[in-house]
Amino acid sequence: MTKTFPIAGMHCASCAVNIQRVLRKTPGVVAATVNYATEKANVEYDPAQTDEMKMGEAIKPLGYELVTEQQMDVVTEKKNNEVNRWKWKFIVGGVISVISIWGSFTGMNWGILLVLATISQFGVGWDFYKTTWASLQNRMANMDTLIAIGTSVAYGYSAAITLFGIKGEPYFDTSVTIIALIVLGKWLEARARGKTSEAIKRLMGLQPKTAKVIRGDREFEIRIDEIVVGDKIRVRPGEKVPVDGVVESGETSIDESMVTGESIPVYRHDGDAVIGGTLNTSGTIIFVAKKVGSETMLAQIIKLVEEAQASRAPIQKLVDVISGYFVPVVLMISVATFAGWYVFGPSTSSGLLGMLAGIAVLIIACPCALGLATPTALVVGTGLAAQHGILIKDAQNLEVAYKINHVIFDKTGTLTEGKPVVTDIKGGDEVLKLAASLEAGSEHPLARAILDAAEKAALKLERVEKFEGLAGEGVKGIINKKEYRLGKPLAETDEVKKMESEGKTVVVLGTKGKVLGVIAIADTVRETAKEAVAQLQKQKIEVSLLTGDNPRTAAAIAKQLGIKRYFAQVKPADKEKAVRQLQGEGKIVAMVGDGVNDAPALSAADVGIAMATGTDVAMEAAGITLVNRDLKSIPLALKLSRSTLRTIKTNLFWAFAYNVVLIPVAALGILSPILASAAMATSSLSVVGNSLLLKKVKL
Repeated sequence: MTKTFPIAGMHCASCAVNIQRVLRKTPGVVAATVNYATEKANVEYDPAQTDEMKMGEAIKPLGYELVTEQQMDVVTEKKNNEVNRWKWKFIVGGVISVISIWGSFTGMNWGILLVLATISQFGVGWDFYKTTWASLQNRMANMDTLIAIGTSVAYGYSAAITLFGIKGEPYFDTSVTIIALIVLGKWLEARARGKTSEAIKRLMGLQPKTAKVIRGDREFEIRIDEIVVGDKIRVRPGEKVPVDGVVESGETSIDESMVTGESIPVYRHDGDAVIGGTLNTSGTIIFVAKKVGSETMLAQIIKLVEEAQASRAPIQKLVDVISGYFVPVVLMISVATFAGWYVFGPSTSSGLLGMLAGIAVLIIACPCALGLATPTALVVGTGLAAQHGILIKDAQNLEVAYKINHVIFDKTGTLTEGKPVVTDIKGGDEVLKLAASLEAGSEHPLARAILDAAEKAALKLERVEKFEGLAGEGVKGIINKKEYRLGKPLAETDEVKKMESEGKTVVVLGTKGKVLGVIAIADTVRETAKEAVAQLQKQKIEVSLLTGDNPRTAAAIAKQLGIKRYFAQVKPADKEKAVRQLQGEGKIVAMVGDGVNDAPALSAADVGIAMATGTDVAMEAAGITLVNRDLKSIPLALKLSRSTLRTIKTNLFWAFAYNVVLIPVAALGILSPILASAAMATSSLSVVGNSLLLKKVKL
């Protein structure tokens, strides 16, 4: 079982590393990843060995809380409280800092400065001590450990001078200003991180709190979690559809843009499906609830987005390794800095200079910038994709999508509407009746077209014996003691060639090698298909077509869409081979499909892209799902993946460069501890800010 849990109490990237380490050691936990940016843990575990309570107990000694499903309602409140808490801590710490700096220049009594510094150190900065103590009890360390040690040294040194008359000048302004600046950074970072997950908040806010349910001859307004499958629900103009269902009476236009990204309202009447969270814009409808709670489309979208945001990109692996060793290494560098200054510094002030340089090293070191570099960009990128009706399964698919240079489309139901109709019948109603009899019960789009034509002509179907499906070739069976075969033409005639050159699929009915009739079927190409292909080609991405049709039909469709390469007469079982062939040519392949027989090819592709109107099997195999059913979302998704990966790489470069350059600068005594704290606060904010710039990308 895999679940995502919010984690309360995280202050830095090292917190995430420590929680992850403890969860992975918990009996029954198979795998665990913790995301500092989203403050969530994605845990795969064996319910027979552990549960939410045991996992929560495992991380509680570290000072963190695993929030269970029953506590979800308080998560938002806790996050808002955290932002407000950091804000008030900064106000108090900032006032103390200003007074202390002013007092240092004006000769204020050292006793007063000590009182102010004590309030700052153990009041404003108490969180740093609390998490440090919890971490050390578990033989771990995090960024709070560095802050607690650094400020404690400055505070302790100054307190000793004040209380015991030791010769020297106190540095109360240093400790209080460091705490004030770091708390300011925490406040701004908490606000910025909240903005990165706005997409999820927006999705969660789509669902109304109540619904008007009709039971018997009365209408009740009930909470949405009280709706059960089968309930009849009335939705008036301007109201939101509460859950997924099917319209029973009435007609209206529904704005589905908030869920699918499709801006044009869609007409809905008797028998049509409606999606929970969408807006009724015109008439009143009554619909029957079909999916409620976690089964609704909106709930599934939220779940997929949360899982994607909690996932780890392959590029993050190196960062995780570095973060695990970061704090102990910085502590050693700080001690070495003090020792170096003490031994080799000026004889009159080597100890003081060494202390200040050591504090600066502790304060300036920032694992948070490293920890935030990937997840903040990932959260913004996947959230932005969801707003456009694109669901990205996980970080790995996003990272691979960045490299895609070839997209292969399945034809039926993907490039076409998947609703083929019979256009030509050679042989009259008898041919249509026999063909429909052979196809009875089949869900194949071509079979449905033949059956619909027979139904429209009011033909009575015959009983079929010894029915047999011929994979990729057609079907055969015995009707009235005669064996008939319906499928691809075994011989090419001028008539067949003409139909196929028009992009039609031709099936032939025959018996004992004799052709009895010909049926031509055409499927409408999606409106956005040609533009989507053109946009992909503009991005220097090659496009190819995959179809079971003969080469002439395939060539006609490909020409219509501007596609140069196509794979024709491909049997369902061979679709995967076409993908493998392209990969063998060195292509990084995205496969776009929607049917059960597309699933192996979707899995084989570097990235599988499924239409949300397709089967659950296809969507499960895909790495990207198009909820809006718009093929133009494919070039958009690939463009967004490139923008997100560029942002991640920029963030990582900045985070690494910051630490590699400024830790030595601090060790050399060039930066004071106060400037070091300002730089540290700025580093995390710059990474989050750069990730938020993704929202400005022109898509």
